[in-house]
Amino acid sequence: MIHFNKDELRDKISACWIGKNIGGTLGTPYEGKTGLNDIQGFATAPGKPLPNDDLDLQLIWLKAMREVGPKALNAKILGEYWVDYITPFWNEYGNGKANMMAGLLPPMSGQYKNDWKDSNGAWIRTEIWACLFPGLVEEAIKFAFEDACVDHGFGEGSYAAIFIAAIESAAFVIQDIRTLIKIGLSKIPADCRVARSVNIVLEAFDAGLDWKEAHKRVTDDSLADLGYFQAPANVAYVVLGLLYGGGDFKKTLILAVNCADDTDCTAATAGSILGIVYGMKAIPEDWRAHIGDDIITLCVARGQTWVPGTCTQLTDEVMETLPLTLFRGKAALINGESDFSGVRPEDYEGAAFCERMFSRSPWSFEMDLHYATALIELDGPPEIAPGGCVGVKLTLRGKVGMQKHIALRWVLPEGWRAEGSANMPLLHRPRSGNPSASESFQLLANENVGAKNRIILELVCEGRPGVGLVPILLFG
Repeated sequence: MIHFNKDELRDKISACWIGKNIGGTLGTPYEGKTGLNDIQGFATAPGKPLPNDDLDLQLIWLKAMREVGPKALNAKILGEYWVDYITPFWNEYGNGKANMMAGLLPPMSGQYKNDWKDSNGAWIRTEIWACLFPGLVEEAIKFAFEDACVDHGFGEGSYAAIFIAAIESAAFVIQDIRTLIKIGLSKIPADCRVARSVNIVLEAFDAGLDWKEAHKRVTDDSLADLGYFQAPANVAYVVLGLLYGGGDFKKTLILAVNCADDTDCTAATAGSILGIVYGMKAIPEDWRAHIGDDIITLCVARGQTWVPGTCTQLTDEVMETLPLTLFRGKAALINGESDFSGVRPEDYEGAAFCERMFSRSPWSFEMDLHYATALIELDGPPEIAPGGCVGVKLTLRGKVGMQKHIALRWVLPEGWRAEGSANMPLLHRPRSGNPSASESFQLLANENVGAKNRIILELVCEGRPGVGLVPILLFG
């Protein structure tokens, strides 16, 4: 059990948002520049922050959590909120939204024909998950992935979101930056590009090289095939700022901006991490005064909903939501002293989540049937040619111990057919816990293939009133 003093936790959450706003405002004027920058401070007039999509999207995720709750919130619902309230159509945001509007569910919305799935749009919006699940790293990375996969699928952008969310959540109880980086790296595959770029910085720092050489090594490695505005290098620039900045807020954020590329993102994330680690005492008064308390939105459909207009309001809403998200009893808010005595850094390490989530097909999605979760995995992209075939694997994981028989019926375009069982026993296996089962099917088209082909898999569980309807979209 982790015990947070309410006032201390509030201070860290407030510093997270102020640090985010400072970094975004500091870095935005240099976004997209290449090479190295040489800034000394703000390039904007004092008194107001600049708008920043890094923060905007998190206002909608907080709204979703408050309205839906942590037990039900998932990628599918976040995608629905995205379509309703998030306005941009650029890069991965636009690709993910276009795919959802066509009918693809997350994570396929972030995976299909998305050349930006390795980019920066997801790891820059992880603070909300860390603040809602402080010190609860597994919960934070779970929601970070549910969020990231909407527009990044199973790309490096999703690995980056898991890495940063782990650092930020753990930072509420652990202050050592190297330990936090180690925790973040433990959550993602050692051979992914995010881990590779971060390790380049660690090796350069440990070898006593200066920050410019560390930057060059990361940049050269990334430009060899990924290019600019990609998550691996930019996450590494955040790590560079944190290591070479030595805990100094101004130095850390200036280093992140001087690394160039996606500078509003790197400085904003570095600022939020230091805010979480050290609280408001780490944030210089002159920089705090420069941006004030306001949140200036760019990407939220303000005519559709209300969102917090200041960092103070945002902090208030997060604090009000914590009793909802800390429901499992692993952390508690108290009026006495914070107590992290039961926390061991090594308990936060481990890649079980990624190993489980990324072992499935990238062409997949889940549906909640109440009594079970249905995982649909296609054997390739959601496409079919006239006379073609698509393989579908259905896995049901029961939520309660009762054995069941599920009747399956495919609703297909005229002349198509499905090969596979029409009955799926959901029975206990020895030492298996709740019942689970998998079946594979072949969907075979005739010449009647349209531009978009909608398929429904109907699941009827004997003895239950509800009917599960799983939509599958195949492009012709």
